[in-house]
Amino acid sequence: MRWIRHEVALLLITVVLPTAAHAQTSLPTKQIVRTQDDLPRFTYPVAGTASALLTADDATFSKFAAKVAANIEKTLGSHDIVDHATKRGLLMTLQSIAVLRGDDRVVLALASQIYELEDKPADKLLSRMRLKALIAARRKTGQATGEAFRTAYAAGYAESLSLLPWSVVGETIMNAKSAALRQTDQVITGSVATFMEPAVARSQQLSGDLARQLINSRVALKVWLPLRAETTAALKTYIAAHRVQKPDIWPEREVTLTSSQKLTPVTVAIWDEGTDLSLFPGQVFNDPHTHPRFDRHGLAFDMDFNPAHGELIPLTSEQALAYSTRLHDIQGESDVEQGIDSPAADALIEKIATLQAADVPKTIEELNFFGGYYAHGTHVAGIAARGNPAIRLAVARQNWDWRIVPAKPTEALIRRQVEAYATYVRWFRDHKVRVVNMSWGTGPAGYEGSLEANGIGKDADGRKATARQLFALDRAGLLAALRSAPEILFVAAAGNSNDDAGFNEDIPSSFELPNLITVGAVDQAGDATGFTSYGKSVRVYANGYQVESVVPGGARLRLSGTSMAAPAVVNLAAKMLAVEPSLTPPELISRIVDGSTRSADGKRLIINQRRSMRASAE
Repeated sequence: MRWIRHEVALLLITVVLPTAAHAQTSLPTKQIVRTQDDLPRFTYPVAGTASALLTADDATFSKFAAKVAANIEKTLGSHDIVDHATKRGLLMTLQSIAVLRGDDRVVLALASQIYELEDKPADKLLSRMRLKALIAARRKTGQATGEAFRTAYAAGYAESLSLLPWSVVGETIMNAKSAALRQTDQVITGSVATFMEPAVARSQQLSGDLARQLINSRVALKVWLPLRAETTAALKTYIAAHRVQKPDIWPEREVTLTSSQKLTPVTVAIWDEGTDLSLFPGQVFNDPHTHPRFDRHGLAFDMDFNPAHGELIPLTSEQALAYSTRLHDIQGESDVEQGIDSPAADALIEKIATLQAADVPKTIEELNFFGGYYAHGTHVAGIAARGNPAIRLAVARQNWDWRIVPAKPTEALIRRQVEAYATYVRWFRDHKVRVVNMSWGTGPAGYEGSLEANGIGKDADGRKATARQLFALDRAGLLAALRSAPEILFVAAAGNSNDDAGFNEDIPSSFELPNLITVGAVDQAGDATGFTSYGKSVRVYANGYQVESVVPGGARLRLSGTSMAAPAVVNLAAKMLAVEPSLTPPELISRIVDGSTRSADGKRLIINQRRSMRASAE
């Protein structure tokens, strides 16, 4: 399993909170929620399909939403949730329900509470703005539809946007424009069918997580889609008037090694979906005594964790034909996000605008496969190898299940996965690998989602228990494997869900080991990206926004994610080892951390190759 930014996805807006509690002479002690596992689970029966419920009449949908709201209120009343992102998410669902009801008083009251829980500056500035414009337009015109209402909304939203500092909100605004441009009724309904229908078809119910997504999808369809033109116009106007290219801090921090220096070769493994090694001449690890089980440049396992061969997963003839088209789409998505007007961006927007709901599943799966899987490992390797002739790339190929409905998670499958972990790390040790990039991860919630998609489990509580058992095997196996190689530095990506990796129990990013460092993502100016996960285990941050690198075949793409930030730290560690090969993982981590500079708000340590390398060069 792996963290991916699904670029063709629902535009989930909204936010709100529980109704006020009745006064009591003594309040019961709340259960403290320290991890996602401490939260209660709920299940909601669905008569028919999720798609039909999405577009049902208001009375039918309100009954469903009321059940969800009641359970959220009960959870908030009985549990003390320490994680801001999780609490925000619950409040946002309640707010979505209030928006659908037209209960402006509740919307505004709860928006203030959500505002206080926002941790990132851009999110804080933007959290209430669109809702306030919506409510102001309703009050001014006495309407919730029509030209006068839309005009009032557009004016209010544009005025509020004009006051925002570009340096703080620029990236988030461009992402908002990208999301608004992609939002169509076909994408929204097609996404619901894609991600929710498999579960409903198998069990006639939705988990709490999917139920909340359905409510947010209803708001996107009924409230925000009719305002799509006004929203995109306001965002475009703001971007045109305020956009200033952020300073790029990275060139002056980068160190480039040359072959004329006295360097020691450093073997680095890219533990990922595979790497096109033909793009890295002179930087490839070669095993002079290859065992039949392994390859000359590494090792591989397939989606079922059975031994395989080859640096890249073989493409079917259909996939090979689709590859170049999907790469063009992925680049177009990147350009749209960055506010770049390009043929690729124009083609993508036109394609999405004409996309039919029935075509959404195939589109999502292909974008996931090519952008998040097939091209991923090569892109990561390009970042890791940059400016280092001493690096020797080894391939540790693992093809996680990329399908919307993955294979059923079973104990047998997880035990094979754990055996694969041990085999990978044993191979690393046997072949003197010094650094391993791990731009992937999962957590208990991923197992719950897979179980639900496959219709496994009587209800959400049953899935939680099963997921917990499977995840415990997975976690223990990976932890044991990493601990068995204290001489190797493992570098993990924090995750792209804008929440606490420790609260979610994500692995490997939540691990705290002397031979592992977890990396979050900042942009070219060193500001936190909107997507980066964070938490106690996230030691440093690196550039993870629109990072250019190569993909299989040699094309160059700009991709974003903590997947791109982790190999920047691998790149630094490999350069230090090329200069000073005696460094141990704890020493590498210490120099990486000590050489980092603190962000302006004091919340992040941002890597600086020059500072960290200076100690190695002396």
